[in-house]
Amino acid sequence: MEEPCLSTQLIDGDGVFNVSGLETFLKEVKLAECGLSYAVVSIMGPQSSGKSTLLNHLFRTNFREMDAFRGRSQTTKGIWMAHAKNIEPCTLVMDLEGTDGRERGEDDTAFEKQSALFALAVSDIVLINMWCHDIGREQAANKPLLKTVFQVMMRLFSPRKTTMLFVIRDKSKTPLENLEPILREDIQKIWDGVPKPHAHKETPLSDFFNVQVVALNSYEEKEELFKEQVSSLRDRFQHSIAPGGLAGDRRGVVPASGFSFSSQHFWKVIKENKDLDLPAHKVMVATVRCEEIGNEKLASFTADEEWQQFEEAVQSDYVPGFGKHISSLLDRCLSEYDMEAIYFDEGVRTSKRQQLESKLLQLVNPAYQSLLGHLRARTLEAFKDSFEKALEKDGFAVAARDSVRIFLEKFDKGSEDATIEQVNWDSSKVRDKLKRDIEAHVVSVRAAKLSELCAGYEGKLTKALAEPVEALLDSASEETWPAIRKLLQRETKAAVSGLESAISTFELDEATEKELLSRLENHGRGVVESKAKEEAARVLIRMKDRFSMLFSRDADSMPRVWTGKEDIKAITKTARSASMKLLSTMAAIRLDEDGDNIDNTLSLALVDAARPGTTDRSIQSLDPLASSSWERVPEERTLISPVQCKSLWRQFKAETEYTVTQAIAAQEANKRNNNWLPPPWALAAMAVLGFNEFMTLLRNPFYLAVMFVIFLVGKALWVQLDIANEFRNGFLPALLSLSTKFVPTIMNILKRLADAGAEPPAPQREMELQPTRNSSNSNATSAGSSSVISSENGPEYSSPIAQ
Repeated sequence: MEEPCLSTQLIDGDGVFNVSGLETFLKEVKLAECGLSYAVVSIMGPQSSGKSTLLNHLFRTNFREMDAFRGRSQTTKGIWMAHAKNIEPCTLVMDLEGTDGRERGEDDTAFEKQSALFALAVSDIVLINMWCHDIGREQAANKPLLKTVFQVMMRLFSPRKTTMLFVIRDKSKTPLENLEPILREDIQKIWDGVPKPHAHKETPLSDFFNVQVVALNSYEEKEELFKEQVSSLRDRFQHSIAPGGLAGDRRGVVPASGFSFSSQHFWKVIKENKDLDLPAHKVMVATVRCEEIGNEKLASFTADEEWQQFEEAVQSDYVPGFGKHISSLLDRCLSEYDMEAIYFDEGVRTSKRQQLESKLLQLVNPAYQSLLGHLRARTLEAFKDSFEKALEKDGFAVAARDSVRIFLEKFDKGSEDATIEQVNWDSSKVRDKLKRDIEAHVVSVRAAKLSELCAGYEGKLTKALAEPVEALLDSASEETWPAIRKLLQRETKAAVSGLESAISTFELDEATEKELLSRLENHGRGVVESKAKEEAARVLIRMKDRFSMLFSRDADSMPRVWTGKEDIKAITKTARSASMKLLSTMAAIRLDEDGDNIDNTLSLALVDAARPGTTDRSIQSLDPLASSSWERVPEERTLISPVQCKSLWRQFKAETEYTVTQAIAAQEANKRNNNWLPPPWALAAMAVLGFNEFMTLLRNPFYLAVMFVIFLVGKALWVQLDIANEFRNGFLPALLSLSTKFVPTIMNILKRLADAGAEPPAPQREMELQPTRNSSNSNATSAGSSSVISSENGPEYSSPIAQ
């Protein structure tokens, strides 16, 4: 079944443009797919001249035709448009309202001019329908129409050359060869009579129109012949836009996709009674349509599922192949734009393409920047891991240099992979930031490694110095500080040598390396100084310990026993001198070999000033310790100021005075214990005066036995009561203590005698051994209960300090 013809009213009788109807019509015709391969044919002529009938037979359209039986009247109102069937290329046919219609009257010619100008602006071919009998007549019906056409033609700036096909209706017997010259002459007269702008005063008609003439027989009288002639004419419309075809100049043709907008704009300008600038109109249509196409492609790209997936993916991580895929999407989008906008003005098309490309790149740029950000972060993290592993194999400088080079190259490859072909975006800023981050990490790792190395060697140096320095300071002699200096120099040299070798792989500049080594040397001095300050804070305790050791122990480090023969004053002086030497040693830090007189100053002020012979008031008035600093000793090297030394010495003497007093008391007690017998002269007097009594005892054995028993009892009491030790504490305390223990001791002795008498007699062997055991037990008891120490010079007593 044959498809129905598509048609619509383009402009109604009141001049209203049917926008929605045209859009629908063009979509059904699929004109947008034609590009420039389409043609527009319009027909003008007097009312009821058979224009619609001609178009229906010529293009197989379905325009409304006049019903001759109902009288001659206006059939077509406004402008109608239809699609020519089976004509290539796509051809649109416009049927214009007839002229000279009584419905509009003689004076209402505005719509005629407007529709004529619209037809000339839009059409490639304009059919002028005229009666054969009007040719050569002065008052022909077509003259007003031609005047109208020529007048409105002047309102087109730079008009294109339009084909004007005159269709002579109801041809007579006069041959066309005779009619055509007459018609052209009439047309030329009309053209010459039309007022023209100054620029076109001398312009011939042929510059504006391609005039062609065709004659048709009467439709009513010779219908079959009419149809044959129309069929022949139809063939001329096949491929009308091809070179040599019926259509004229197509310079101002608007691409099919812009036809609707172009037509609307033409009619708007015509209705506003403005002149039409076809080139400007072409540019304007191209501008609007290209922008519309660009917006459509931008929206299509934005809604593209593949782009959305890429856009979402790059928000979280680096996407390999981003540049290649996005370039493909952009190329596809731009290619689609090029295909749809190819027929529009080249300058406008190119400009709008650049705008579209710019918008697309603006849309893609955030994703590109995000991708580079992820690439930078990923490269930085990979660098950190690789750099740590490289440090285990190579030196720091080599590992850093190689790792930086490798990962910057990786970033370059990644950024190259992300490069979009349509634009030359510069990734150098991101690369520079990555380089700065990598260098910052290298610097931080280097600082950490150097800090770790320095801390390690500082720890070793501290361990090598702390305890030896403490021991040397504790010994406090003239060789203490020289020994410390020697120790510090040796250990520092070893540590500096080790650190210098360790940091050689860092390839540091000379100033930095020198600073690190100097810092280690200063650390060694700091350890010594810190230890010296610690010992200086405990100097009083050290002095008392040294005094106690020298005062309470002899040269063999044995506890000293005060027998009365020791020179306590000399021992005290020696111990205090040693303590003063310790104070002198701890008074200042002597890591440099600069001499000082601290030892002499302290000796003069503390030891020599205490001598009995030093009574000169002038010497005493000049106190060398009445100062806050030592002579030739900087303040920063001072540990104990002269004033502090004086205060410490006063405290030291006060706290050691008790020890000396105790020693003196012990010595005096020892002397008293050794001198409790009568003097020799008393013993001699007793021997002379008691000679007779002594001889009496010798002559009487009983008295001697009694005396022997008394001696034994006294000896037992002496041992049991420990009388010798009791009297060491003084005479009165000894009497009080002995008075409390005398009676219990007597009772104990008597009890033991009673128990011994009650025992049965033992065998002879036991009788022989018993005295030996008793003698041993007695001796052991005596030894255990007595604290008397035998010596060649008599009994001795231990010092309370020693005990």
